[in-house]
Amino acid sequence: MDKYRKALKYLNSLSDYETSHQPHAPVFFDLRRMQLLMERVENLHLIAPCVHIAGTKGKGSTAAMVASVLCAAGYKTGLYVSPHLIDFEERFRINGKLIPRKALVNCLNKLEPEIEYINKEATYGNLSTFEVLTAIGFVYFAQEKVDFQVVEVGLGGRLDATNVVHPKVCAITTLGMDHTDVLGDTLDMIAKEKAGIIKYGVPLVCAQQEPKAEDVIIESCRVNDAQLIRVGIDITCLGKVGQQGPQALDINGRLGSYHIELPLQGRFQRENVQVAIGALEVLAESGYHITKESIESGLNQVRWPGRFQFIRQKPLVVIDGAHNLQAAHELKTALCDLLQAGKFRKRILVIGMSSDKDHVSVAQELFGLFDIIITTKSQHPRALSAQELEQSFRGKAETVTIVSDVVNALNYAVKKADKDALICVTGSLFIVGEALKWANRLSY
Repeated sequence: MDKYRKALKYLNSLSDYETSHQPHAPVFFDLRRMQLLMERVENLHLIAPCVHIAGTKGKGSTAAMVASVLCAAGYKTGLYVSPHLIDFEERFRINGKLIPRKALVNCLNKLEPEIEYINKEATYGNLSTFEVLTAIGFVYFAQEKVDFQVVEVGLGGRLDATNVVHPKVCAITTLGMDHTDVLGDTLDMIAKEKAGIIKYGVPLVCAQQEPKAEDVIIESCRVNDAQLIRVGIDITCLGKVGQQGPQALDINGRLGSYHIELPLQGRFQRENVQVAIGALEVLAESGYHITKESIESGLNQVRWPGRFQFIRQKPLVVIDGAHNLQAAHELKTALCDLLQAGKFRKRILVIGMSSDKDHVSVAQELFGLFDIIITTKSQHPRALSAQELEQSFRGKAETVTIVSDVVNALNYAVKKADKDALICVTGSLFIVGEALKWANRLSY
């Protein structure tokens, strides 16, 4: 077994709450063991200045935008995100380049004695796969001497492994009902967990929120004496809809105005780009050399796969990780914009979801958009069966078909389509990752 496969086997041997959600209890989510791990490697996570981003929807896209601009401004920038679509290496990037497998193995080797010590003592419970992956990111960025690290929260915020950082600016993207088994079953409870990333005296940039969530965030900023910068009030945006090319956006920030040709599709990305600009303006105010030109240049060339991404033409195939009701609503809006801009003879949905998601509400939200619906299942352990998903979509289209795996589901969809059809592939990010693999094989 090579060193990389051995490293993956070790990572997968740890407690993995990404593949099996656990109740919200300290034994599963206790920040002290992550703090202890980082102390044992000389707090490498505190060396580079940090941008910390939480949210229900769009936090990964926002993190990618911030990182792209920092690179354009000349800063060596580390980006840590989750989950990965295809390979673990996607979680760790420096200036857009994935971590080399050798470097990932070396970082894990550095951490392994400390992991074993902490797990043997088990004072605060055993370290999880996600906690160790987060530590790998911090070790890698420190070893490579990055100028900045942009860190996406994994789940929640208050007890998330990434919340050991001391950021220069925090950001919260749009909040919604997700991970309710862990974060709470009301929007204000979820907002309280997300607002746990807010640090004393550190500015927070926040997307537009529902009133209950907004009230929680405003109060948390007040208690922490944190400046609150709000999208829709302090930052505004105008733009056109329905185009397959870059989105032409005019954004008014607190420090200036920007014209952006955003490569990322979907109306929902407008909220994310405003959050990103808000965070970057905070850094500019703090003395970092981030100009209007670097903001525009960085956003004009940002890349973030799997989020309303076109992966094939004729038929047009679009993929998006719409894994909850809010994301499904945003997907529906983006699809309606696309349908208004072009004529598609046939509209086909390929969908697979995780077992802990509200697939009934997603099915209702997407009702009426498609002629053919194909339910399928990813290879992920938390995947919902295609048969159970089919029951939620039954009667939502002229034809609802079960295809057991993603590759065959996509091949079936293409067979049923003509060159003027639209195929939308959505649900969990694991479905999106398998769709990307399928598309990459077609391009060889």
